[in-house]
Amino acid sequence: MRTEASFNSPNVLANEPKTPPALEVSNLQVTLRGADRPIDVLKGLDFSLKNGEIGCLLGPSGCGKTTALRSIAGFVQPDAGAIKILGRTVFDAHIQVPPNQRGVGIVFQDFALFPHLTVRANVEFGLRSRDRTQVRARSEQMLELVKLSDWAERYPHELSGGQQQRVALARALAPEPQLLLLDEPFSNLDPDLREQLAHELRDLLKQTGCTALLVTHDQYEAFALADTVGVMEAGRIAQWDTAYRLYHQPETRSVADFVGLGAFLPGVIKVENGASVIQTEIGAVPLRSSVDARNADATAGKGGELVVLLRPDDVVHDDASPLQAEVVRKAFRGAQFLYTLRLPSRQELMALVPSHHDHDIGERIGIRIDADHVVTFER
Repeated sequence: MRTEASFNSPNVLANEPKTPPALEVSNLQVTLRGADRPIDVLKGLDFSLKNGEIGCLLGPSGCGKTTALRSIAGFVQPDAGAIKILGRTVFDAHIQVPPNQRGVGIVFQDFALFPHLTVRANVEFGLRSRDRTQVRARSEQMLELVKLSDWAERYPHELSGGQQQRVALARALAPEPQLLLLDEPFSNLDPDLREQLAHELRDLLKQTGCTALLVTHDQYEAFALADTVGVMEAGRIAQWDTAYRLYHQPETRSVADFVGLGAFLPGVIKVENGASVIQTEIGAVPLRSSVDARNADATAGKGGELVVLLRPDDVVHDDASPLQAEVVRKAFRGAQFLYTLRLPSRQELMALVPSHHDHDIGERIGIRIDADHVVTFER
């Protein structure tokens, strides 16, 4: 029995076993042997997920995210590296655990439901080795979880795309996998449904406590679903971080370019009235935090030259501003317009403006910069 004294003892706490990560990927390398030459798809991929965490590999086509998912599932054998699930090695130089023995559930891009089986039978498919009573109880639990109990005897073709996606999720979760893998699970759905279903899926995963890894090219799906997102570039993770930090504190210019909208404006560090600012074509951008100032100093080149990242929410429409920009494109987004604006130098910026300010293409409007956080890169 642990006494109060032993409970407070640092030695006792230090000796308690640590829970291993739910997923640990180390130096994963995959080379595909093409007809002309070998192609390095994964070049030392490293990341991990804690128990109950939802992660995402985000990137454009060809960056290696799907190959990474298939390697974790066991469908692709990497050339080097290691994969551990809850501390158990499922792949390294000496071990290759088959896919069906990894404790992994998968929701495929096309859902892969059996068309000749009912919703209930699809959910029960992975439970066939269990007692029949247990199978029925588990399928009832899963159908209730995804709100499809009333559809249990329907067939996949009688369901909407969103309902099919929920059946695929229930089938993957039914065997209680240690890890759930999701391969672009919303790509076949209508755009209007995607974000709504991403939020629903996140709620379901958090309710079950299941650790999950999503791969997608859609940043809005990634942000709606995942706790942590890894932006992939050419077989590696460029930044593994929260959605907020990826957007507001990107570590590389390529991450800043891929995540969110924005423009890169040339500038020079100056000191005005004892404070550091970045002088740009559209005026002085203040460096309000010490972190911003240090980053600007680190990225500044000869003569203090650098590049400032300006997001659409950093550019404010102000009729009283002497700085004018020409509207060259506009996109109506309900409460806001997303304007693309051209400066006298031909440099383009984007601005989010309340939609009751409806300006025509070719019209010139006043703007000013109001950036709470300034991100800079080398010129």
